[in-house]
Amino acid sequence: MPLDQPREMPLWDHLEELRGHLWRSVLVIGLLAGVAFWKIQWIVSKVILAPLGQAFPTYQWLCRWAQCPTLPPMRFQAVHPSEQFVKAMILALAAGLVVGFPYLIWELWRFIKPGLYRHEQAALKGITFYISLLFITGVAFAYFILVPFMMYFFASFQVSPEVENFWRIGDVIALIVQVCLVVGLVFQLPVLLWGLSQAGIISAHALRKGRRYAIAAAVILGGVLTPSPDVLSQLLLAVPLWGLYELSIGIVAISERRRKAFLSMR
Repeated sequence: MPLDQPREMPLWDHLEELRGHLWRSVLVIGLLAGVAFWKIQWIVSKVILAPLGQAFPTYQWLCRWAQCPTLPPMRFQAVHPSEQFVKAMILALAAGLVVGFPYLIWELWRFIKPGLYRHEQAALKGITFYISLLFITGVAFAYFILVPFMMYFFASFQVSPEVENFWRIGDVIALIVQVCLVVGLVFQLPVLLWGLSQAGIISAHALRKGRRYAIAAAVILGGVLTPSPDVLSQLLLAVPLWGLYELSIGIVAISERRRKAFLSMR
């Protein structure tokens, strides 16, 4: 079957080509991180601290359709001379990675694609779009659903009325960035399971048989990946993970039917 280019290439040529793709990705993400650092005060005020304010869309939605949460007053501090600068750099880099993630995946696809057969390229058509969509969806889900409930729990819990919430801004930034990035990567589950099915490691039948274990694993991951110890935040992540698993079963089943149809036509 024809390739876009010869499959036999010296290892050094492959590494040199990969270096070019990675270098362009790093350059784009670095430029985006530079823009984010330029607007870091706006990002901290309007993005990072927004889920800690009563005007956040999630709280407004709850006020309209359910019980209206009341967030206690909170103050923030920096206790180390370099804390604000270091956390600003980390936040800017994370923002550049989130915005530049689709470009990173596209560059990696450009590196992989020439070494694939035509039918393999057809099977992977649109893969960069789906990976990017799942990642952005995961980040948005974490930011608009998990983070508000998690922060509300931490802000509302008090060991004593005399104890005031006076949080380190570095800890707040690190917590929100960690949750959003981790959940964005976890949302790649359908792509991972589809890839394993293409490699012949798993099948739709095996995924259906393992459904009960998948539900248990989703609950466990919801507890591990969610820093908040409240059950609601853990279930808010566990339920989408289960949904992604069910979606993966459907994707793998469709892929298997198409592969069987392709083999029967040969």
